Amino acid sequence: MLNFSDPIWELIARFAINTGAMSLLVFGMYYRRYRDRELATTASMFNIFAFAVLTILSSVQFSLAAGFGLFAILALFSLRSEQIEKIEIAYFFGAIAIAVICSVLGTGLVFVLCIVSFVIAAAWALDHPNMMKSAHGAKVTLDAIDPDILSDTEKTRRLLCKRLGVDVMTFQIIELNYVNDMARINIFYRN
Repeated sequence: MLNFSDPIWELIARFAINTGAMSLLVFGMYYRRYRDRELATTASMFNIFAFAVLTILSSVQFSLAAGFGLFAILALFSLRSEQIEKIEIAYFFGAIAIAVICSVLGTGLVFVLCIVSFVIAAAWALDHPNMMKSAHGAKVTLDAIDPDILSDTEKTRRLLCKRLGVDVMTFQIIELNYVNDMARINIFYRN
């Protein structure tokens, strides 16, 4: 019989919980719904790396300030990287959170398994396609700027609906370039 009080077996059990939960979150949910191989690979690798680093750090004397410093360094990566969507950030953070939950020594394995199960269940329910019917998003570049684009948002919304052939629920103007007569807009629409 396995003795989970032995540090090696406890580490193996924690790694198995971490890897299983991360795989369910990233590949079972995110990848199946969004088919983004790059983010799925990145989030899963980040999870494994974070688990390894945090396991080492939790077994030695490590201050809370140093932990916040570690996450500040991680935040700098996002500032230097290409912009990712909100849902991608949520899944990416979920993969890191699972690594943190599983790697902290001093918590019982049953407790860790319960918390990770709650995280997975919440992610599944909150991002389930039937839970909230969401709008689709798109980035649009227009080759002409309407004179009322900023002053009459309802007119702009109607023009976007007509031009794109979809029900534009809302939009966000990213850039107006009057030199080239070009507008970059993020739209949220329903078919």
